[in-house]
Amino acid sequence: MPPLISISDLCKTYGDGFQALSGASLAVGRGEILALLGPNGAGKTTLISIVCGIVTPTSGDVKIDGFDILRDYRKTRSLIGLVPQELTTDVFETVWDTVTFSRGLFGKKPDPAQIEKVLRDLALWDKKDSLIMTLSGGMKRRVMIAKALAHEPAILFLDEPTAGVDVELRQGMWRTVRDLRHSGVTIVLTTHYIEEAEEIADRVAVIHKGRIIVTDEKAALMRRMGKKSLTLDLTEPIDALPDALAGEGLELSADGLRLTYIYDSQAERTGITSLLSDLRAAGIHFHDINTRQSSLEDIFVDLVKEPS
Repeated sequence: MPPLISISDLCKTYGDGFQALSGASLAVGRGEILALLGPNGAGKTTLISIVCGIVTPTSGDVKIDGFDILRDYRKTRSLIGLVPQELTTDVFETVWDTVTFSRGLFGKKPDPAQIEKVLRDLALWDKKDSLIMTLSGGMKRRVMIAKALAHEPAILFLDEPTAGVDVELRQGMWRTVRDLRHSGVTIVLTTHYIEEAEEIADRVAVIHKGRIIVTDEKAALMRRMGKKSLTLDLTEPIDALPDALAGEGLELSADGLRLTYIYDSQAERTGITSLLSDLRAAGIHFHDINTRQSSLEDIFVDLVKEPS
């Protein structure tokens, strides 16, 4: 099945010469949640803005369900809902009125039943007659999602959906995103919270300096690029590693009571057996041993880390 979103060799250079995107390519399948990660200035917002028809690309192609975003602007825009990071809505309108108005902007006929469904799905039904100005920050963000879903798009872009939201509301937003995916909506989200991508995304794409540098299923990415660390708590402190252990890649803690060994868990040989044997031969004993799998955050940091 062809991807719902197809981005090929996308470039964007602004008038001042700044190149925000440089040959970015990405495919998003139907019904998946893709997390787009990248440091500030990496090109996340520019990429989304181009796909959503807000910014014009310098070169490259973007197709939504097979339709070109430039030649078939009306069609592609009707397939997309966008929730920007900034909360921008008329604070003096009611929830019902602002969501209904958003549906009309796309030329959709009034459909009170659809608006009711959206509001109920987002736990906003009891707030339908409330003014936007009276709502909490979390509720206002839900209203933004409702506005984006009012015209029944196939794709929802969420730009930092939980920015400034407390932990409880953030977890509630994660549940909302999962429910939307289960209803058939394809979701692309940008986030600075790595645990957010780790929690809800099916796949992760990392953008750096205007290029997509890696795209993979979350679990596969962590298997392929993740590493494990083995920590040994020593029975007695040591001042330095013996010469016999110098080539083992061990790191000694400042207090001399802990050794850390980084290894690839997918490798044919991890080197742990020989390491433990070498430690015994060197007269170094430990009373506890722990392992830790690298997180998605560790992988992300390694990918975008600037060379020293």
